[in-house]
Amino acid sequence: MKKVLFVCLGNICRSPTAEAVFRKMAKDAGLKVEIDSAGTIATHAGENPDSRSMQHGKKRGYNFQGQYSRKVKQSDFQYFDLIFAMDKANLRDLQDLCPDEYQHKVQLFLSLSDDAEQEVPDPYYGGDAGFERVLDLVENASRALISRLQNA
Repeated sequence: MKKVLFVCLGNICRSPTAEAVFRKMAKDAGLKVEIDSAGTIATHAGENPDSRSMQHGKKRGYNFQGQYSRKVKQSDFQYFDLIFAMDKANLRDLQDLCPDEYQHKVQLFLSLSDDAEQEVPDPYYGGDAGFERVLDLVENASRALISRLQNA
């Protein structure tokens, strides 16, 4: 069973959305995958995902139940097979934290998709359109990840 970790800054918007989206898509595809999300900072540790992320995600059929913000732990680098950063700043932070022998596990999530964008933008200070864009990008990259895991 593959283990996948999605990472953004505070683990309340982008990475919980990626976790919820990928969890549903993997289940629908019949994949057995362990999925989690985390943040590079602990500002929101123990909190639920942002209510706007959940509201927009639920409209598309995604479930955020049981998700709570947490900070990336050193043990995550060994435990997870794939670690996806939502943007380049989080990628750099993860690479700085990650032991050399696990660097190959860390990459940008959108590097999997055919989207022109390289980063999932942080919707926190924006409006509804930002949360919808995050869902669009995450869905596209999740489809690419499903295909990659099915063909592995």
